[in-house]
Formats: sequence, C-alpha cells, structure tokens
Amino acid sequence: MVSVSPVHKRGLYLGVLAQRAAVRHGSMLLTLDHDLDVLPDAGRRITVSELAYHVSDLAARLAVAGVRAGEHVVVYKRPNFDSWILGTAVARLGAVPVMLSPALDAPTVAALMRRLGRPHLLTDEAKQALLAGEDLDGLAASVITVASLGELEGSPGVPVVFTGLDEPAMITHTSGTTGLPKLVVHTARTMRTRLRPQLFMLGVMPRRETVAISIPFVHSRLFAAMALVLFKGMPTLLVNNHDPEAVATFFLKNRPGLIEALPNSFLAWEGLVNDPRRPFASVKYFSSTFDAIHPRTVRRLLDASGRRAPQFFQIYGQSEVGPAVGRPYYRRHARDMDGRCVGFALPGSAKVRVTSPNGRQVTPDNPGFIEVRWDGIAKTYHGEQDRYDENVHQGWWRTGDIGYRTKAGCLHMLDREIDTIPGIGSSLEIEDTVLDRLDELVELAIVQGPGNKPVPITCTRNDEPVDPHRWQQATHDYPQLTAPVHIPLAQLPRTATLKTRRVELTRILHDKLQEQP
Repeated sequence: MVSVSPVHKRGLYLGVLAQRAAVRHGSMLLTLDHDLDVLPDAGRRITVSELAYHVSDLAARLAVAGVRAGEHVVVYKRPNFDSWILGTAVARLGAVPVMLSPALDAPTVAALMRRLGRPHLLTDEAKQALLAGEDLDGLAASVITVASLGELEGSPGVPVVFTGLDEPAMITHTSGTTGLPKLVVHTARTMRTRLRPQLFMLGVMPRRETVAISIPFVHSRLFAAMALVLFKGMPTLLVNNHDPEAVATFFLKNRPGLIEALPNSFLAWEGLVNDPRRPFASVKYFSSTFDAIHPRTVRRLLDASGRRAPQFFQIYGQSEVGPAVGRPYYRRHARDMDGRCVGFALPGSAKVRVTSPNGRQVTPDNPGFIEVRWDGIAKTYHGEQDRYDENVHQGWWRTGDIGYRTKAGCLHMLDREIDTIPGIGSSLEIEDTVLDRLDELVELAIVQGPGNKPVPITCTRNDEPVDPHRWQQATHDYPQLTAPVHIPLAQLPRTATLKTRRVELTRILHDKLQEQP
C-alpha cells in the first residue's frame, strides 16, 4: 500500500492516482471508444483496478527502457487515452512527463525538445516517421516507441518515487496561438490546488453520474478531470472520435449524465440536438472550460436534455492558472445569456481582479487586464523564466485577456489583449451575436485586416459562403465590419483545443487578399 494519498491537503501525485482510487473504487468502469495503442489487448472497458495495474506495469517497462527519476520524458503520439496512462506511469518513476499535443508539427516538437535539453522521447511509429527529418540523436536521450514497450511486458516492478510538493511534476504547453508554445511547469501542489473548487462542486451533486470526457488526452485539464472522477468514483466515458455521428452512437449506448468537452466540440455537436434518437437526453450537466462558449450552443444543448433542470457550467481559466471563475446556466437563464459573462469567484478558487491600463476606472468602454492570484498558478515556463516573470505583477498573474467586472461581481472577458481591434469594442461579443442570428455558421472570427479594419472570417455547415442578404441582415448594427471572407472549416487554423489561431488567420487573410487582382 502506498502511504501517500494522491489527493490530500497539499499535493496531487499522478503516479499513484489510479492505485489509490482502486482501493475505494476498484470496480469503477472506464469505457473507451477506441483501443489503447500501448495495450491493444486491454479492451475498451477497463476497471480502475485494471487501470492501476497498467500504470504500474508500464512504469516497470519504462524503467527497463532507461527512464530514471528527475528526467524529462516527452510523450508525443497520436491521440489516445494511453497518453494519460503513459504520463502517469512516467510520474510513478519520479520522472517528469512532458505532454505534447499530437497536433504539433515536427519543427515545433524539435524546438521544444531542444528547450528541454535531450529528454527521452516516448512516441509511436507514425510520429517517429514525422520526426524523421529532425536530428533525434541530438535531440533525445533515447527514443522509446509504443512497439518497443510491448516487447518489455513482464518487466520487474519498481518502487514509486515521490517528487517534492514544489518540484516539477508534469509539463504541458500553451496553445501557441501567438507563436512557439511555452512549456508550462506544474507541481504536485499546483495541481492539487486546482481541484479544490471542483471537488466542492462535485460534492453538492445529489447523485453520482456517468461522466463523458472529450478533452485532448495530453492537456492539463484532462489530468485534473481524471483525478476528479477517480477520486469520486464516477464511471467515465473517454471520447477520442469527435465526429458527431460517432459521438451520438457512443452516448446512446452509454448514456452519460455529465459531459465535459471543449467549447468548439459542443459547437460541432449542435446538429445532434435535432437527432430523433436524442443522444443528449440523459445529460444533466454540461461543462466547458478553456474559452467562453457561444450562447446559442448553451441554449441548444440545454434544450436537448431530457433531465429535470439541466445545467450548463462554464469555467473560465487557462493552462497557467487552472479554473479562475465560473457560473451555471439553466434553461430559463440561457435565453438572455451574455456570452461575455464568464462567471463569478468559485468556492476555494482563485482571487481575480481587473486592473486599469491607463489609471481610469475600468468599465465596458475602458476594459482592464484580467489578473489571477492563488497557489494553483503554474510554477514557471521551462527554460523561459523571463517570459514567465513578464506576466507576474505584484504577485498577480496577468492572463492576457481584457475585460471588466459588473457590480454583481461577474467577470466579463471581452477579448484577448493581442486580438483587440480599435473601434469595434469586443470582437467576441459581435461573434456571439452574429452566430446567434445565422444558424448556418459554425465558426466566426473577426480579425484585423488591412487598414486596421475588422474582417469577419466565416465557416459554415455546408462550406458554402453565407448568403449576402442574410449576412447584411445579421450584421446591420455592425457597419464597421467589412464584407465577410469565407474559408472551409477544414482550413481554419486551430490549436489542439480547437481555438482559432487568430494571428495565423490574420496572416492567411493578408495572403488571400494579396492574391486577389
């Protein structure tokens, strides 16, 4: 028996999380919509006891492969829940898992590995082939593949190694919307702190629900979500195929009561609300983090639930700070939902303030910098302490977002500071309004075009441009907008969490306009 609980007053220890959960909830089921690459015979229904065994077994194999305490191990492979299992197995050895999105290209991965200083690389054949043009001998201390781990089955068990509360325990990365992603360092203390408000919210749920999770398997939010469901013993569905039809089939078979997904995943699933099979009928709670979600999406999902008084819970935060504020929406509130109101302070959560950029009072017309303070803030950016320090102001973390607070205390997030366009107020607010008015839109991003003009970039369900008359009717109160530029949804540059890369989109727009005669 491991003597240290993975979820205790001070630290979250990933390497023993499944093992400790198995003591209380060993028969709890994890149901996957895919096979595990590293354990192809494990099946798609895994108990927590089996999960704990797999983590311990893979840790033993990694030790034989040469991984030691204190070393960095980059996990970079195709999307699969085994990335979480491998990450926790690395942590069990006292090494530091570095979780890289499979969406990253080879030059970006190489640059991040260079920053880490010859880490081990844990990958699969497809990603290894993608990196063939990079100097892996110079970049990596060793290359461990999923296939090579399969050959190490039966490796002798190894003891658990616990890192210090404030030592690096896991590294993830930022979305990279403005350039090369930053490597975000998490500790046992910061990860445990982030669970505090969420444990409180789960504690007030009247019954244990089956939870469906549709989050990238390498994201810090996935590690928090898994800690929560394992600690609370909540049967869990893990979604890898995000195609709406596949999601509908999976949900109809397994009937989740709570779904946590990316805002843009929910947006992509909007069409399912009209499915006569009613795949969302069993859902009592919808939950979304990362970005503010469009009001239209919230209303449609709540209407699709067959449960009494369903809730949509929105949490605002980012990789560096975890959950900062949040709020629930009910059917009766969602009709008048303001998509810019991202929430109120959560019990046991961060302190949030909005500081003026010019000394004048912060208002909707003079928004300020949103700043956060608590023990859940990431420890540093690996290899970039100066960039980390640039965001710290008198102990407060500047998120890079701008907004204001109402008298009632609701935080309104208007825009990313880097994405603000002079003279139009909040781009995100306009996007919310126009999406509400045009059902055919699946994505809308307003970016800065030539002459600082706001240019709407549109993506539609059928990849056809919006009818000009309908567009004019929907945007009549925004005369400052230029004519829309349509692009197919598949060509929209996105991050691993499906955020639009607005800087990259601006570059694409300028290239597109230059090509025109």
